[in-house]
Amino acid sequence: MDSRSSPPRLPVPIPLDAIERARDRLHAVHPPRAPLPARGPAFDSLPYRVHLACENLSPIGSFKLRGAGNAILALSPEELAGGLVTASAGNMAQGVAWHARRLGVRCTVIVPDTAPAGKLDAIERLGARVIRTTPERWWQVLTDRGDPEADGHFIHPVCDLEVLAGNATLGLELAESIEDLDAVLVPYGGGGLSSGIASALAARAPGVRVFAVEVEGRAPLHAALSAGGPVDIEPRESFVDGIGGRSVLAEMWPLASGLLAGSLLTDDGGAAEAIRVLANSVHVVAEGAGAAPVAVALARPEELASCRSIACVVSGGNLDAAKLARALLGRMP
Repeated sequence: MDSRSSPPRLPVPIPLDAIERARDRLHAVHPPRAPLPARGPAFDSLPYRVHLACENLSPIGSFKLRGAGNAILALSPEELAGGLVTASAGNMAQGVAWHARRLGVRCTVIVPDTAPAGKLDAIERLGARVIRTTPERWWQVLTDRGDPEADGHFIHPVCDLEVLAGNATLGLELAESIEDLDAVLVPYGGGGLSSGIASALAARAPGVRVFAVEVEGRAPLHAALSAGGPVDIEPRESFVDGIGGRSVLAEMWPLASGLLAGSLLTDDGGAAEAIRVLANSVHVVAEGAGAAPVAVALARPEELASCRSIACVVSGGNLDAAKLARALLGRMP
């Protein structure tokens, strides 16, 4: 079955009733988790309290279990029977493959050949068929919402109402567990997590600002906000994978521009230092993207000067041992 279709028109914000339905669907496989307080010398000197939303502690080590799970659980038995397809550099692929294995359905994942080996191994261990391709073709699969070589229902990793609603359940949890929350810092890859969280907070805690966090040289949202719309960039190489595409997806621009308070930047060195601080101070292992919000919180308090309390979304912890060792020893990037 060829599930390619024209891009959807996504509502801005994602409706609260869709988010609440997602929470009901996901409760059995992804129960709410209260944020951890960040303590230690690096955090104690900051002018605000830092809470860590540790999505790295999910069964697949990232937040992607939420969006993938909600999108899959919303399908009919007939749609599931045809199998599942997604395009992902790693974490969304694991989310779709994890749920596919749990439900006993076929799963195919299209990955760029630049994806980390550790994430590819994890996808294959979950039983998915992996199709490797160039970054250019992979990006085309995202924009086309499918690929002729992969039969099944295509789960877009970002531009899908049910994926966004699943991601947004984290926003409900933050609103309910942090009474004095002023801002949330979220890694920005395709915008599905930040826009989902911002949608939930717009309904439940409208005074809370949500900031995207990007890495310098790999910051398509920062470029789009400066230009007034999506523009193509040439992302430089970075050990921080999972964020930093070529452009803001056109379907996501209304959500990102309408809901997010801005884009805050860190660099590879800041992300590496945040990995070290999280491991040493809080015993949390974060990948580069997951550590990026903490890097901003540690190094750029002037950007958040009016805040008393912030949440940093540690979006994933799928960091291979060699990179973790280099970060802990101060040898990365």
